Amino acid sequence: MRSSMSRGGDCGGRGSTESLYGSLKVVGIHERHFATRRSAMDEVIDWLGFYNGRRLHPALDNVSPMTLERNWFADRRGEAA
Repeated sequence: MRSSMSRGGDCGGRGSTESLYGSLKVVGIHERHFATRRSAMDEVIDWLGFYNGRRLHPALDNVSPMTLERNWFADRRGEAA
């Protein structure tokens, strides 16, 4: 992940990152208490695996980001053949 370097007031520059963090806070860790930093980190990693690998995204024609990427690469390999 690469951080945005847009100017202040440019709402489009950080929109997708802010949406990801907002979802993580609300669904993944909101009002939860973790015994250790490691357990909190493990929960974030598990949630990101769900978000990217299994969660269906309406903006992506109801497929997961990883499925979309796999399909994109498969289409590119087919074009090169």
